Amino acid sequence: MSKRKVQSSVTRRSLLKGAALAGAAVATPLVAHAQTAPATGPARTTPPPNPEIDTLAYRVDGSPIVQTTSGSDFMLDVLKSLKFDYLVATCASSFKGLHESVVNYGKNVAPEFLTTTHEETSVAIAHGYAKIENKPLLVCAHGTVGLQHASMAIYDAFCDRVPVFLFIGNTFDAAERRNEVIWVHSSQDDAAMVRDFVKWDDRPGSLEHFAESAVRAYKIAVTPPMAPVLLSVDTTMQEGPIPEGKKLQIPKLPVIAMPQGESGAVAEAAKLLVAAENPVIVADSYGRNQQAVDHLVELAELLQCGVIDLASRMNLPSRHPLNQSNRGNRATVGQADVILGLEVVDFWGITHAFHDQIITSTASTTRPDAKIISISSGDLFIKSNYQDFQRYEPVDLAIAADAATTLPSLIEAVRHEITANRRLAFQARGAKLGDAHKAALTRVRSDAAYGWDASPVSTARLSAELFEVLRNEDWSLASTKPSGVSNWPQRLWAMDKYYHYTGDSGGNGIGFGAAAAVGVALANRAHGRLTVTIQPDGDLMMGPGILWTAAHHKIPILYVMHNNRGYHQEYMGLQKMANRRMRGIDQAHIGTTLRQPFIDYATIAKGMGVYAEGPIADPKDLGAALRRAVAVVKRGEPALLDVLTIGR
Repeated sequence: MSKRKVQSSVTRRSLLKGAALAGAAVATPLVAHAQTAPATGPARTTPPPNPEIDTLAYRVDGSPIVQTTSGSDFMLDVLKSLKFDYLVATCASSFKGLHESVVNYGKNVAPEFLTTTHEETSVAIAHGYAKIENKPLLVCAHGTVGLQHASMAIYDAFCDRVPVFLFIGNTFDAAERRNEVIWVHSSQDDAAMVRDFVKWDDRPGSLEHFAESAVRAYKIAVTPPMAPVLLSVDTTMQEGPIPEGKKLQIPKLPVIAMPQGESGAVAEAAKLLVAAENPVIVADSYGRNQQAVDHLVELAELLQCGVIDLASRMNLPSRHPLNQSNRGNRATVGQADVILGLEVVDFWGITHAFHDQIITSTASTTRPDAKIISISSGDLFIKSNYQDFQRYEPVDLAIAADAATTLPSLIEAVRHEITANRRLAFQARGAKLGDAHKAALTRVRSDAAYGWDASPVSTARLSAELFEVLRNEDWSLASTKPSGVSNWPQRLWAMDKYYHYTGDSGGNGIGFGAAAAVGVALANRAHGRLTVTIQPDGDLMMGPGILWTAAHHKIPILYVMHNNRGYHQEYMGLQKMANRRMRGIDQAHIGTTLRQPFIDYATIAKGMGVYAEGPIADPKDLGAALRRAVAVVKRGEPALLDVLTIGR
């Protein structure tokens, strides 16, 4: 077979721009590089593969096929119009068309490709990022198998009402499935496996359809209640040229006005709150930005009423005298005559006690005459299969609206209702609540002193030592499960910015925290904030590759390992079950602990390119190690401290 040179006017850049071959539009069949001509035809003179032009295709006469347009280039133009900062993905063949367009046509800028080692990690990064920026990242995943990997993290984002934009590659045309792998990675309806926990999905049939659906999906994702959306995108449409003569348009993304409570219902809520003798506000997934936090402070101070922060996000400054979170539900919600819930997911859970015994029982903890008001966007969208909507609570007034958007009008309505006499009563109430806040904080600090010098390290001391090195920084506590460390950061730290705590997963899926914290740190990097997380050991082992992603992309984050060497929630549950059956607890470690061998997280982190120390067992060594690690993070790199801790 004779060798021929490719014409000098054909460059690698011109040949590879785009995602597939323009020759699809011509009738001449294609022949692969290594094939010989059919026995009935003339001998082929096509040269062997050129390593500099490794995806070049040829017609049977040996002439190269050059692609001048690309479907995925247009798709990227559409996605750029939505202003995605990053594309997060584990690379895969079903979206290689878009991948190539991002790195070459788009110069790997806005979006920039962020490399992960697992699709669940990709979605969790986007989840954490949205907690800071209140907008989605673009996540790509591969056909059937990549979407299955991603599904747990998608469910977390759905439960947490967080926007994520999913681009799923799939080869729909059976004639385009070139081998058995593509067959098993394709499906008729890949979105079916997650349809119950995405807000909207579509399968675009053309480039025009893709443009409309992408803009529509973004709009749906960021309208409360926010949630993931998914587009299943054909590989052939990505990789092929733009059909000749097509004049493609990108629809305009509108300014999105958030749904606000109806004025009459807001006025009625204001009357109930002003007339109440002991109103309480309960805030859950409410404080998504600083304006929302500031409005909650304004309403609480106007009413001089107590606020319970459920710690799904930072909703009210922790040291504000009206913050009554440390007092417990019976002393607050249990004594209230009017309860206002702001984006409360589990309203029944805050008004009832549940006793998990051999025969389970429940009891109401509220006054019989208490009036309950709910302002929640959750009422605007609900699905039946997955039970994230929790037990039904018969509230007296349900305002289906975004609470953060509704609060300014509620503040004005309350201000209109307040008389001079009521204002005097409010002042007396506020003074008592301030005293109760101080007393509760004193008790918390006293409780934190127990086991201060113990080894393994108490979670109270771990939290206190960590805050000591953060207090003079602009910091963000990312994706730390509060119950896993007995809520010590929420109880001990001075939090007053919405980003001071970004909350847990929503769906309580293990494997969320380590990756979501990187998403928070990615967003905070642009703002110059120091991001830390108290990282459970079992959670990290679900996806330790996130450490490599943090190192590779130089995402500054401090992981402080809460290394209790087990799945402590399940360990306690097994002990409780064994006690119930009077069998003893000496076997409860089987299947619930990470022993024999113990895991060396510092060595794992170093192997991923992350600065690491540990394991640290003596609490006296903790402060200095934290300061060294913070110095690493402040110079723009990730760090990990492995700290041996008590159960929680």
